[in-house]
Amino acid sequence: MKREDSRLNDQHGKSGAALTFLHNSNPEAHSRPLDFALITRLFCFTRPYAIKRNLLLLLVVVRSIQLPALAWAITAVIKGPIENRDTSGMMWGVLGFVVLALSTQFVLHFRQRLALELGEAVVYDLRNELFRHLQRLPMSFFNRTKLGRIISRLNSDVNNVRIGVQEVLFVSLVQIGQMLTAAMLLLWFDWVLFMIVLALVPVLWTIHHHFRPKLSTAHRNVQESFSRVTATLAESVNGIRVTQAFVRQDQNAELFRSLVTHHAENHVTVARTQGTLLPLLDLNSQLFMAVLLFVGGYRVLNPMIDASVGDLIGFFLMAHLFFSPITNLGLQYNQALTSMAAAERVFRLLDTQPDWCDRPGAIDPGALDGRIEFRDVSFEYDPGRPVLQNVSFSAAPSQTVALVGHTGGGKTTITNLIAKFYLPTSGELFIDGHDIQNLQSDALHRRIGIVPQQGYLFTGTVMDNIRFGRSDASAEEVIEAVNRLDCLDVIESLAQGFETDVGERGGNLSLGERQLVCFARAMLADPRILILDEATSSIDTITELRLQQALRLLIEGRTSFVVAHRLSTVRWADLILVVDHGQIIERGTHGELVAAGGAYAELYRRFKLSSVPQRRQMAVTQGRQEASA
Repeated sequence: MKREDSRLNDQHGKSGAALTFLHNSNPEAHSRPLDFALITRLFCFTRPYAIKRNLLLLLVVVRSIQLPALAWAITAVIKGPIENRDTSGMMWGVLGFVVLALSTQFVLHFRQRLALELGEAVVYDLRNELFRHLQRLPMSFFNRTKLGRIISRLNSDVNNVRIGVQEVLFVSLVQIGQMLTAAMLLLWFDWVLFMIVLALVPVLWTIHHHFRPKLSTAHRNVQESFSRVTATLAESVNGIRVTQAFVRQDQNAELFRSLVTHHAENHVTVARTQGTLLPLLDLNSQLFMAVLLFVGGYRVLNPMIDASVGDLIGFFLMAHLFFSPITNLGLQYNQALTSMAAAERVFRLLDTQPDWCDRPGAIDPGALDGRIEFRDVSFEYDPGRPVLQNVSFSAAPSQTVALVGHTGGGKTTITNLIAKFYLPTSGELFIDGHDIQNLQSDALHRRIGIVPQQGYLFTGTVMDNIRFGRSDASAEEVIEAVNRLDCLDVIESLAQGFETDVGERGGNLSLGERQLVCFARAMLADPRILILDEATSSIDTITELRLQQALRLLIEGRTSFVVAHRLSTVRWADLILVVDHGQIIERGTHGELVAAGGAYAELYRRFKLSSVPQRRQMAVTQGRQEASA
């Protein structure tokens, strides 16, 4: 893959971005060879539908016998009533053939119907299990896995597994059963000619052995390259505003063109390989039929050998049923490679183990007081690259702790550890005297409220999104939570008030309105520990001032951690921690830190300078509003 990536990079303008993307997003290029372990594991998903599965397998056996039985019936009618000129016997034979032919259509209908139903049921369970598994994976997994790759697993890969179950598996079983039945009847018709048929086996094995690894690799490459295309598309759509703002359309188009070209090349490789394999299989079948025709004709014409024309016709009908599945199995095999490559990727995701799990015996902390204590906590997202180093502090119940400092200092990481999105690399973190590793994650999360910098809204109404904090809340409780934030008029001014559709990711609301909804969500949840991560950065200065009292109501009685660059939101904090390069370099109240003249005092001086234009603009806006009134 690295050789191919390098060639691709040279071919398309030596795009360094494309090469970096291909290398960084391809952790699964080297996968184990396809084997029956995948089929066995996939087959386990049919256990809840054992009755339907077993009936389907029975129909597969019946179907695989029926077609050779039709050929045998034709031979029996020719050798019997027709050769003996028995008109009555011929009519009964034809009637029996028609009845048998009708039964084949009946079996075919239910064989296809049950296969489709079983495949859909398996995919339904598999997709749900994948989603449940994804919901349980920690934040670290989503930080290192692209969205497009995850979407590809749940959509295209699962759909390819569906095809494998519905079509490839059971169609192949019918074809194999037909070949085995035909082989037994061929041996019964003429064992000498049957030996010629057996000579085909080593030829087919050689062809299969030569093309199998090539097709397997080619199909896996197609799946991987499609995953990269999907990931890039998702990333480009989500970041379209940044792309257009920095006029990156041409560069992004070149990157996407490189990925699509690579994907197309992989498809061409599959087509070329299949274009060689299938004609080879068909040619071998035709050549062996020619040999059988020569030898069989000689045996019929030779008076020393007891062979009839009827036997030869029957043998050729049966030989056709033996050889015809070979090409079909070749086509099914190609699709099987795609389905098994998809199953391999799906099960790899299902087998992804979280970086950490709750310890056995982890407890529900119950009602929390909200006492937080860090003891020499260090943390690394990547081994050897510390983000926090020996951080120690404590927060008393109902205390407000502000985390300030330059971007990348480790402020958000501290809040992520409190929320147990990650575990400390070293040191200890206690909540109400309990080591956080001994607390149940879900139980802890129910008692923690988070308002992130970019408030995420889900598709639905404003009411639905506020209720996300507490699904059983009544409409009156939602309205009361918004009213306590003193922003009821903002929500009511929307097109349909609380029933306004927020759009995808809140696109129908302004940034400030989205953040207000997130504040109301946290107020409704009534958490014991509250984390505000740059929660007012998306809100204009006037709106922020309006929310100051509401924020104090939200924070009152809760242990709160406020990450902010706007120091106006942290002046009233009980404790301010200045975080820089993963260490706490200063701590104290606003007055103490300003008087100390250190790093916080410098941050505050810069903040005041930057706030002067904002205050002037606010005064102008207020003056216009008063004049208008």
